[in-house]
Amino acid sequence: MPVFHYRARDAQGRLVEGDVEGLSGDAVARQLGSGGMVPLEIVEARPRRDPLEALLEPLGLNLPSRVDLILFTRQMYALSRAGVPITQSLRRLSGTSRNPVLGRVLLAMLEELEAGRDLATAMARHPKVFGPLLVAIVRVGEESGRIDEAFLRLNQHLEREQKVVEQVKTAVRYPVIVLVFVAIAVFVLMTFVIPEFAKLYGSFNVELPLPTRLIIGTSNFFAAWWWLVLGAALGGGLWLRHYVNTEAGRLRWHGLLLKLPIIGGIVLRATLARFARAFAMAMRSGVPVLQALTVVALAVENDVIARKLLGMRGAIERGESLTRAAAAQDCFTPLVLQMLTVGEETGQTDEMLVEVADFYEREVDYDVRNLNDLLQPILTVIVAGIVFVLALGVLLPMWDLVKLARQ
Repeated sequence: MPVFHYRARDAQGRLVEGDVEGLSGDAVARQLGSGGMVPLEIVEARPRRDPLEALLEPLGLNLPSRVDLILFTRQMYALSRAGVPITQSLRRLSGTSRNPVLGRVLLAMLEELEAGRDLATAMARHPKVFGPLLVAIVRVGEESGRIDEAFLRLNQHLEREQKVVEQVKTAVRYPVIVLVFVAIAVFVLMTFVIPEFAKLYGSFNVELPLPTRLIIGTSNFFAAWWWLVLGAALGGGLWLRHYVNTEAGRLRWHGLLLKLPIIGGIVLRATLARFARAFAMAMRSGVPVLQALTVVALAVENDVIARKLLGMRGAIERGESLTRAAAAQDCFTPLVLQMLTVGEETGQTDEMLVEVADFYEREVDYDVRNLNDLLQPILTVIVAGIVFVLALGVLLPMWDLVKLARQ
């Protein structure tokens, strides 16, 4: 809860100053008035911010994670089901939130509710924290009087997504660690070790093999310009991060992910599973089809698939059926199209989409668990190639020197 600094006159007319907690300046004024004081000035005291939080804020790294949202939706479901008013729920959760940004957002939402706005509108004012899918489901839950069910479905949806993310992180953690250590080892060799061998070979005044000359030339460059290499790598990483955050860069990056060998198929199936699960949840919650496609397009986290979904919405607006609109796009597998056809014929589109989501989630789960086995041979070949090139460049001159000594 925010803290306000006030200056007021008490019942005897004396000037009084102090700090008090309150939801807003008006609430603090009413609190002071009930105590017999006349407020003269009320200003919100800026709390001392954590230096680490201030450093992470420009990068957006202090925003609530998916785990924070899972905990929030679970708590809101439990409190709503227990009959606790939403305002009291937000007040309690704002004080116990592990993420300070989420705590401040919940307080801001509480002020919006006390000003007469609904919960979905209050959430929509914070798009960096609450995505459009969450807002749409909560809005439907409010309109239908089933806000607890809305939070339960959102919690289940977020938990499934978090499970897939954790599986991917577990699968790629070992290859990434190996590649990082290999890169560090190569940098140290090129900067400090190879130059010593170059001095040794130079003292014999013999012509070195081509692989050795290439390695020594590269090493000399690293030794002389290592600060430039590190700076270029850091600058390139920051530029790539900025470019990927732009609309054009994000579209190209997402398209590249779908075309990568091994990884591309997993990304496509995971995205289709997310689309099917979110679209089925929106339809079950009573969200109109056109609005559901819009919010799901923003929730699939892939701009290429999102544009296809928006293209589907345009086709439906022109009078085409859901299946025909999906078939006109080239991102849906035959399984998805077949299930949509059966769903429209039987009036159970949401049930068929849940089947699609279950099928692809099982496939993604299997592929991700075996991703490490697929990447290990590739990783082994890369490391072996690097070691072979370095060993060849270092040992070839020694072999020539041994032959020269024997002669």
